[in-house]
Amino acid sequence: MSLKGKAALITGSTSGIGLAYAKTLAGAGAHIMLNGFGDRDAIAKIQREIEGLSGARTDYSDADLTNPAAIEAMIGQAKSSLGGVDILINNAGMQHVAPVDEFPIDKWNAIIALNLSAAFHAIRLAVPHMKEKKWGRIISTASAHSLVASPNKSAYVAAKHGIAGLTKTVALEVATHGITVNCISPGYVWTQLVEDQIPDTMKSRGLTREQVMNDVLLAAQPTKQFVTPEQVASLALYLCSDDAAAITGANLSMDGGWTAQ
Repeated sequence: MSLKGKAALITGSTSGIGLAYAKTLAGAGAHIMLNGFGDRDAIAKIQREIEGLSGARTDYSDADLTNPAAIEAMIGQAKSSLGGVDILINNAGMQHVAPVDEFPIDKWNAIIALNLSAAFHAIRLAVPHMKEKKWGRIISTASAHSLVASPNKSAYVAAKHGIAGLTKTVALEVATHGITVNCISPGYVWTQLVEDQIPDTMKSRGLTREQVMNDVLLAAQPTKQFVTPEQVASLALYLCSDDAAAITGANLSMDGGWTAQ
């Protein structure tokens, strides 16, 4: 399929799942607005790599997504440099683990702001352009935790359940404007962030690497296989296609069977 002439804004796209989204959509011809934190030289290298995939243009914003004004400026930048936002992927997120009665208030506020409110602000600002074009794709990275819960993750689970509800609501509002709104709910995805957790977990629990992967990280996934960023990105690419025009308001699980239990 071709996304030539379309512009995609992907939050949290300098690494992990977000970067896989960027590379996959760029490979189909879309111009890409990257967002996230990181070394500027490293990000410039990523831009060159993405531009080499299909000749599509790229831009980068270091917008702090907990700040609505910064999100508005990022959307404005995308309009100026790429012509608008035809595809919006809300992907940026963070996590903190603690019992509810010990959960730091600042962490709750930050997680809700980044994982949920930022998506709301990006959507409300991107929709007018999509309505004007009579075409748009809004995709949010939710989580298996948009459907089920785990202890000690009150803010994250609340935010991801919120993403699922926001997805359904906006899908209904824009259904007659050629815009689809969906979320993808992965289980554990193999990224550097997951890899970096393994040594500390091995040490703290006295486990081997294999035990951490199978008995801790993959305990809930019947396939005992990590989801890959590329698999998530491939689903997003399909959702951008005309063949997926009838899929809207959906929460699509990609979790190795986690939420089938």
